[in-house]
Amino acid sequence: MSFIQEFKSFAVKGNVIDLAVGVIIGGAFGKIVTSLVNDVLMPPLGWMMGRIDFSEYYLILYRPKDAPHDFPTLEAAKNAGAVAIGYGNFINVVIQFMIVAFAVFLLVKQINRLKAHHEAATAAAAAAAPPPAPPKSELLLEEIRDLLKQKNPLP
Repeated sequence: MSFIQEFKSFAVKGNVIDLAVGVIIGGAFGKIVTSLVNDVLMPPLGWMMGRIDFSEYYLILYRPKDAPHDFPTLEAAKNAGAVAIGYGNFINVVIQFMIVAFAVFLLVKQINRLKAHHEAATAAAAAAAPPPAPPKSELLLEEIRDLLKQKNPLP
C-alpha cells in the first residue's frame, strides 16, 4: 500500500473524523466560555466586589528605573518593561476552566446515562426474544438420530 493510500485510509476512518469535529466544536465552545466569563460573569462579580476588574490585578516583580511608580493597567506595566504576574487573568482562566469542566462532566454523565439505558433496553429485548431456531442441518441430524433410535433401540 502506498503512503498516499495509507494516509487516505487513515484520514477517512470514523474516529479521525469524529476527533476533528470534536476539536472544532471544542474550539468554538472555548470561545463561548471565554466570552461568558469575561463579558457576562466577571463584570457583575467585579461590580459587586467594589467595581473590581479581575483582569487588571497584577503584581509587579521588577520595575525599570525610569518607569513610573504606579501603572494604570497591566498592559501599561508590560509596555514600560516591567515584569508583572497577572494573577487576575489567572482567576479568569480558572473560572473558564471550571465552567468547561462542569459542562464536560454534564455531557459525559448524560452520555453514560443514555448508554446504560440503551444497554438495559438491549438486554431486556434479548431476554424477551425466543432463542433462535437451530440450523436446518441440525434439525435433519436430529431426525436421523430419532429414526435410528426407533429402528435399533439400545438395551
